[in-house]
Amino acid sequence: MNERMTVPANLQAESNTTINARNLELESIDFFVRLMSMLGMPRSVGEIYGLLYFSKDSLPMDQIASRLGISIGSASQGLRTLRSLKAVRTAYVAGDRRDHYFAETEFRRLFSNFIKDEIMPHLDSAKDRISRMEKSLPEQSPEEDEFYAVRIEKLRRLTKAGGRLLPALAGLLKL
Repeated sequence: MNERMTVPANLQAESNTTINARNLELESIDFFVRLMSMLGMPRSVGEIYGLLYFSKDSLPMDQIASRLGISIGSASQGLRTLRSLKAVRTAYVAGDRRDHYFAETEFRRLFSNFIKDEIMPHLDSAKDRISRMEKSLPEQSPEEDEFYAVRIEKLRRLTKAGGRLLPALAGLLKL
């Protein structure tokens, strides 16, 4: 006897919805893993942000680790990195003492904060590093002196241009 089992329409729709939601989550995770890797961030940072980006509810660290199949230590480090970038924030959940995390979704604010908090401090200290480079140059032949002088001047121009351009860009992103 060859009987076909009929799945009720509401269960069929629910399973399709669950499959589609999981596919969306996986694509989001993959998207942000690739984006974060371009910025030199660990894979777990992209995974966590990708999971939280399409999560309707804030999630505690243990659920994040469990859903991603990563260790609590990796989840903790990733969340710490994302918090320092202001890419995730915490939410209070009544009756639960754990921190619950959700993604910051205003990309203009994220990029503006990244420029201001991560890139600008490096540019600010670049002037001192360039001065130290100049002081550490040994006396050499005129050709070698010229070579190093040109390279150092290029660094100086790059940091000067970055010092003008990046704050303006960060300001534009906040609009």
